Amino acid sequence: MRVLIVGFGSIGRKHYEILKDYPPIKEVDIVTRQKIKITNLNIYNSLQIIDDLNNYDYFVVCSRTDEHFKHLNYINSKVRKKRILVEKPLFNKKNIIPKINNKIFVGFNLRFHTVLIYLKKILINEKINYVNCFCGQYLPSWRKNINYEHSYSAIKKNGGGVLRDLSHEIDYIFWIFGEFNKIKYINTKLSSLKIDSDDIFTLIGVIKSKTVINLSLDYLSKIPTRTLIVHTENKTIKADLNNYEILIADKDMKQKKIKLRKKNINHTYIEMHKAILNNKKNINNICNYEHGQKIVNFFDKIKFQKI
Repeated sequence: MRVLIVGFGSIGRKHYEILKDYPPIKEVDIVTRQKIKITNLNIYNSLQIIDDLNNYDYFVVCSRTDEHFKHLNYINSKVRKKRILVEKPLFNKKNIIPKINNKIFVGFNLRFHTVLIYLKKILINEKINYVNCFCGQYLPSWRKNINYEHSYSAIKKNGGGVLRDLSHEIDYIFWIFGEFNKIKYINTKLSSLKIDSDDIFTLIGVIKSKTVINLSLDYLSKIPTRTLIVHTENKTIKADLNNYEILIADKDMKQKKIKLRKKNINHTYIEMHKAILNNKKNINNICNYEHGQKIVNFFDKIKFQKI
């Protein structure tokens, strides 16, 4: 099996480190404009100079978000019945691939986080009244050895901004709870960070089941946090993704803490690739092209606001 990775920023390097040691894969090649030195590696500065893309079995698109459509559309037009993973989000704005010739997936790897998998199971048959989701981390702390001011996150036209960067939360809300019927939101920049993209997104919305959902995303939190609090008719559940913990309280206020085994930092990526390549186990956990488009359509409803 041969793999082609398009883009070699921090996430491209992560995919490379995982896939180069995955047993079914014999070769991983890279498309990047960077000058990198890795021995025994084919490096191309564009997709167009590769003679025959059909020589590859699996494609991973992890270029800048604003380049996803261009790269995916080109690959999809050149090959048939291949597997393509596009890093999240699928696109930075609404775009349509004219004809889908391949199996296309979107890299919402948090669907393979043990806390979310556990939470999804225990919510089956529960009447959910209210959900509070929070994710925040100070942008300058995100990527080591990279000045945050020069990262794509900082530049709106490159697809940066907290709404798209932290769109995992949008995805798992849709995946676990459902899509919004109506929303009120604020999407803006409040901090003194040297960026031109949004650093705050906060939303209150209602889904079809009349569950009320509150979501808050930010680039500001000096305490990295990724949590959900779910109030059902019978329980309150707090899920902490960073600490692999779930706390459940019943109507009598009795609490039970579930400590899940902390996995390797790349675990969710590894499980996502396995599901795509094995094509059986956990295949339903993967975000497909159609669902990825729903996230992009959601983006199109959100307008940046100055307050």
